[in-house]
Order: sequence, then structure tokens, then C-alpha cells
Amino acid sequence: MTAISKDTTFQGYRRENGRVGVRNHVIILPVDDLSNSACEAVANNIKGAMAIPHPYGRLQFGADLDLHFRTLIGTGSNPNVAAVIVIGIEPQWTGKIVEGIRKTGKPVEGFWIERNGDHKTIMNASRKAKEYVQWASELQRETCKIEELWVSTKCGESDTTSGCGANPTVGDAFDKLYPLGTTLVFGETTELTGGEHLVAARCRNDEVRKKFQFVFDRYQKIIDTHKTSDLSDSQPTKGNIEGGLTTIEEKALGNIQKIGKKCIVDGILDKAEEPTHSGLWFMDSSSAAAEMVTLCAAAGYVVHFFPTGQGNVIGNPILPVIKICANPRTVKEMPEHMDVDTSGLLRREINMSDAGDKLLECMLRTANGRLTAAEALGHREFVLTRLYESA
Repeated sequence: MTAISKDTTFQGYRRENGRVGVRNHVIILPVDDLSNSACEAVANNIKGAMAIPHPYGRLQFGADLDLHFRTLIGTGSNPNVAAVIVIGIEPQWTGKIVEGIRKTGKPVEGFWIERNGDHKTIMNASRKAKEYVQWASELQRETCKIEELWVSTKCGESDTTSGCGANPTVGDAFDKLYPLGTTLVFGETTELTGGEHLVAARCRNDEVRKKFQFVFDRYQKIIDTHKTSDLSDSQPTKGNIEGGLTTIEEKALGNIQKIGKKCIVDGILDKAEEPTHSGLWFMDSSSAAAEMVTLCAAAGYVVHFFPTGQGNVIGNPILPVIKICANPRTVKEMPEHMDVDTSGLLRREINMSDAGDKLLECMLRTANGRLTAAEALGHREFVLTRLYESA
């Protein structure tokens, strides 16, 4: 395998704002749950357009509403998206999302159902979607520097092989990407419990450390507010326990392996917040697989590393999810879901550097256009993070 270096390149789509994507989607984005049907009808009419339905949007307020807008605007702004059709119930919220996406310079148009009805909305949106799909189909990939690649990570269905195999494979890859000027992110605030001091010690300076401690303590306050003394109802999960992880601290130590041995935490992001410079970022986020990957996509990341032990089938509509597994049983029983088999680590057939190189090779092939297992199987999980109840 060829070693990755500053001279490494990939073939990507350069967008109007200079960012580089590895996919070329035209998406039909609903503002709210009531607009899902119209979005799916447009995608059904126009081959090559993709609807991204979700169950939320009405009667949110405060920080929850801000997060809702940030996630949808970020999704449409992601460099893996070439153009966007936004459909909502009314013009105000629809227009806010359109204007947020328009700041990137990419083609975007909004339509609303009130005073138009489904038929007229679907007809007009379909005409514009057809125009966008044909326009996007002529866009060409160009050679891009490795430093222009944004890579996120999250693990799921972890077991004992995760902490000693799949997760440190990601860590080795991150250690090799970090000095090249790439933009990286990890998260899962809940799954750092018991190991949060190790992440704090890796923060670049006191300011970053203070921000990290704030978001971690904010999570702990939620637990205290709900009078929950521990995480035993959900952490570790039943699958984690079956795979040999007995405590959240054990799970946390495995989770932290994803940031390698050399990376420094350069900044802290709130949910779906876009980083402002290269380096490794920590995003305050749920540990739920689809929620975290959705937040990474909304933050602008274009390739995702997903190590798993027991086997997780997660995908995303716009963010290609690369599955890494070191569990020989899972690789054998669920081969169609795995992109990178690192079970040779446990059999001592390969070393950690070899495993990291295998992942980086798959990353480059994915960036150049190869579909991940989740993409080929049609996994398009898109789950918005909610903070509290609707009004």
C-alpha cells in the first residue's frame, strides 16, 4: 500500500465556496415532517434527486429550533451536495433555510405548500429539481489535495474487539491524517464518561480544555436533572454487554482510541457546528449512531469512519460511512456491511500501522467515487437531534 503524505491527492467536486465534496447529490430537503410527502414525490418524479425525510420541525423553539435550522442548513451546505430543493409548509422557515444554504453559492430553491397545495408545489419543485439534476450531472471531479478532506468518526455496537482493533485502526489513520492538515472530528459525549480526563489532557490549551469540560459537565447536569444516578439503562447497551463490555468506563477507554496517540484536540464544536480551521475537533453529540453521523454531515464532513464490533448497519444520505471491523465472527456473519476487515489484528497477521493503511486506502477509494457498503445497500439513516419537547 502507498503511504499517505502531503502529496496525496483525490478526485473531488470543488464547490462554489472552495470546499471539496466526494459525492454529487441533488437533495430534496423538507423543512418539517408535514413536507416529507411532497419531497418524496419530487424525488420519485426526478431520477437522480434524493429526498431526505425526517419526523420533526413543527412547534420547536429556543435552542432546539436553532439546532433544527443549523442541522438542515448544514446538510444542504455540505460539499457532498451539488444543489438543493427545500420544501416547507410556509415561506418564512423555508426561506430561512434557503438563505442559509445560498451563502455557500450553490444552487438552491425553496417551495412551500400553504396557498399552493401539494400538486402545485410538487410540480414546480420537480421542474427545478430536473434542472438541477441535469446541471449536476455535467460537473466533473478534479484533483484535490489531501488537506482538503474532512473526515469524521463515530463507533457503534462496540465490543471487546472495538477497543483493541477497529477503534485504534481509526486512531492510527487519524494520526497519519492529522499532520497533513486535514480536518477531523470525533464526539459521543456520553461515551467518554469515566475517561473524560484523558480527552481533557489532550486539549491544545486551557481555553479548549475549558470548553470541553463545559460541554461534558452540561451533559452530566442533564443526567442529574432527570435524577438518573448512572447510565445503566442505556450505557453500555445490551449489544455492548453481549460483546464483553461491562461498564461505561470500559467503553469510554475504547472510544478514546479513535483519536490515536498523536492527535491534539484543537477545538470544541456544538452540535452540527462547522469547524473554523483544520485539526482535530470534538463535537458535543449524542452517542446514537444515526444522530451523530447526521450532525457530522451537517457540520460539513464528507467521509465518515465507523468502527464496529458486534456489527452496525448505519448509513447516511449524503455522508459515505466506511465500516471497520476487527471481530472475525462479525466479519464472517455480516460481510456485506463491512468495508475494511481488520480482524487480522486479533490473529496477529497484520500490525496496527497495516490496519490504518488499509483504512486510508479505502478512504481514498471512497473519496474517488467507490460506494461504501452502506451506500450500496441503500442505508440512508437521517435522524435529527432533539433537545426537549415541542411547544
